[in-house]
Amino acid sequence: MKHVDIFTDGACSGNPGPGGYGIIMKYKETVKELSGGAAQTTNNRMEMTAVITALETLKEPCEVTLYSDSKYVIDSVTKGWVYNWEKKNWKRGSEPVPNTELWKQLLSLLGKHKVEFVWVKGHAGHPENERCDELAVEQSQKYKNA
Repeated sequence: MKHVDIFTDGACSGNPGPGGYGIIMKYKETVKELSGGAAQTTNNRMEMTAVITALETLKEPCEVTLYSDSKYVIDSVTKGWVYNWEKKNWKRGSEPVPNTELWKQLLSLLGKHKVEFVWVKGHAGHPENERCDELAVEQSQKYKNA
């Protein structure tokens, strides 16, 4: 399996509001940047969309080290919360789990790739995280005026 390093970040101006995401993918000497956004979204949706978009971009099953500053995404997977939500028919107590459709997409992709999640502190000088933040904010600004 090929090994790919992926860095992701999401941003939102207001929550909900216009949002964006940024991605850096590194395979050997190749570096690829991706970004996108939405006019009306949340920060958590943009964080998740970044991870999903990056994993969907891979053309074959890969070993991935995925770096994110989103405790929401990282903890939900590494602490097993998302698997419990799935077992409980996407409920937390009597409440539906937010972003269920995105969690389902992510779980499907985690079945294809071997992913190690690594949390990085946001806005702390991590070069790839800072660049992903720039990409995400740029996208959110595009949608702010849409």
